[in-house]
Amino acid sequence: MSSVVDAAREHLAAHYEKRGFAPPASASVTFLGLEPMTVQRWVGDRVVAFASVGCSRHAMTDPNALVTVDDGPRAEVVLELRPATDGPGAALDGVHRSLAILAATPAVEGLVLAPDALVDLGAPLWAGASFTAVLLGESTVPDLHREDGEPVRFLRADPITANEAAWVRLKGAEALREAWAEAGIDPADPGRPAARAV
Repeated sequence: MSSVVDAAREHLAAHYEKRGFAPPASASVTFLGLEPMTVQRWVGDRVVAFASVGCSRHAMTDPNALVTVDDGPRAEVVLELRPATDGPGAALDGVHRSLAILAATPAVEGLVLAPDALVDLGAPLWAGASFTAVLLGESTVPDLHREDGEPVRFLRADPITANEAAWVRLKGAEALREAWAEAGIDPADPGRPAARAV
């Protein structure tokens, strides 16, 4: 199974190297009863990218499914932010732990990570952040195709506030994205108006 994780790591490295990012820094987060989850961080031109490496170790399966399958969807989670040099969202202390928790939810809670999924972590995504949840979607990292099973998907995690999470529950993920587009809001901006309004 570790070969899937190694392939995901290499796939991410090639993607961010191609985009001109510096080599990544890595942090390992350990959860009781689970294999360690690695979070890598790339720093580029005005963009900081974080990605889990380890979520794809096992296929995600619905714990309520009546039939157990040998293979299933696999994913890693990518979080790209455009922090200002100072002001709201400048410091991102604790992002790696939040991303590791998010990536561990399939193993811990049986959650199947997929586009449009809303995952509420119930705590700030980083120190001082107003964001406590993420909305998953398609990322710029292409799928990693495998010969012996389903591809590994790399899902973009957009940080959202409690108010935005309520909007998603009421109107759906696409309605929030449309509202962002109409207002010219970049969800990758940690200091965007929604964060300051809370």
